[in-house]
Amino acid sequence: MERNERYMRLAIEEAKKAERIGEVPIGCVIVKDDQVIASGYNHRETDQQATAHAELIAIEEACKKLENWRLEGCELFVTLEPCPMCAGAIMLSRIEHVVYGANDPKGGCCGTLMNLVQDERFNHVSRLTSGVLEEECGEMLTSFFRDLRAEKKARKQAMACAEQDETV
Repeated sequence: MERNERYMRLAIEEAKKAERIGEVPIGCVIVKDDQVIASGYNHRETDQQATAHAELIAIEEACKKLENWRLEGCELFVTLEPCPMCAGAIMLSRIEHVVYGANDPKGGCCGTLMNLVQDERFNHVSRLTSGVLEEECGEMLTSFFRDLRAEKKARKQAMACAEQDETV
């Protein structure tokens, strides 16, 4: 198996952890010297925290492990293209290489809407690889949101039936 795919599979496993607790299934791992040094998955709903994205959780863990805010020589593997907040954190932490699975047409800032991690106006530019296990990463998100919409519709229908029963 190709190296990028091997680490993306680990990010997918992190995303599955998020899904199991009802979070949007996005997962991330950070690698240095061919060793996973940190991982994370979305916790926004669980923690009621807007910044609890997989990438930020993994970056914080990596900084603690390395005892350094500079993550030079590190690679970040994430299942969905980073948003502006995460792309900014990637740039500020000096991550050398970003690898992501699915594009994010609504918030992606590593090439889709803009490319913050490779904007040479900043003092750090990361290498970028996109589309690693893209279908698998994208399908996980598509399925999650399809199921969420179906659950919401079923709850709405159940409430409508209950209201109708009360008026009869």
